[in-house]
Amino acid sequence: MTTRSDLPEYRTVRLTVDNRVAVITLDRPQQRNAFGGGMREELAEAYRHCGADDAIRAIVLTGTPPAFCAGADLGAGEQTFTEPGQQFSAAGLAVPAWTLDKPVIAAVNGHAIGIGLTLALQCDIRIFAADARYGVVQARRGMVGDAYAHWVLPRLVGLANAAEILLTGWLFDGHRAVELGLGSQVLPAEQVLPAALEIANDIAVNTAPMSVAASKRLLWDSYDLDRAGVGARETDIHLHLMAHDDAREGVRAHLERRDPQWTGRPVDPTR
Repeated sequence: MTTRSDLPEYRTVRLTVDNRVAVITLDRPQQRNAFGGGMREELAEAYRHCGADDAIRAIVLTGTPPAFCAGADLGAGEQTFTEPGQQFSAAGLAVPAWTLDKPVIAAVNGHAIGIGLTLALQCDIRIFAADARYGVVQARRGMVGDAYAHWVLPRLVGLANAAEILLTGWLFDGHRAVELGLGSQVLPAEQVLPAALEIANDIAVNTAPMSVAASKRLLWDSYDLDRAGVGARETDIHLHLMAHDDAREGVRAHLERRDPQWTGRPVDPTR
């Protein structure tokens, strides 16, 4: 993995880009990548940078081993959750992963607790380490799940499973996470990031940027649409894509058995 010279540098996250795939690494290893020390602002800024760079086609979010994100930084002790500040928001980030036009893959390569897990739930695809521990534990800290957990979880896993996760604050392993429907794969910890990169690189080469952006946007927006609304959006997207050469290039590349040369930008053409 190489670092482009034009990439911004941060204190709590690392951003690298290689072959159209960005990797954002939560990087506070002494605190097991706990969410603090400016990580809220820096992760949002890293997302903004990746979203604005058309050369980036997919994003992987991971953590410096052995954790993904241990949750809120408890360095303030019992005052951790009692001093919200003037700009407090339970949203977690000003730029949730679902707002980007590019797919964001969470390579959850270690423990993800509280906001550590809810940040991963904002991503489009999630791969979990088998032996790590996961949970939205805020009810056991006198708080509630954040980062839109009460919106995402029922839609991912159903109301009953969401209630089990949020109301008990239980911890569970990667096998249980995938069983509940939180992710698509469970792997040994050392295989999680390579698997996520394999998916990201395949997306970067073989899928049309506009198609992916439009499909992602509709997937997340479909939570707030009825059947007719989804059908109308699909029709609108098709008409926009049909007017672009990528609709021809995809078929040409398939028939000629070569990698496609996309010319569309990674943005939803209907926005």
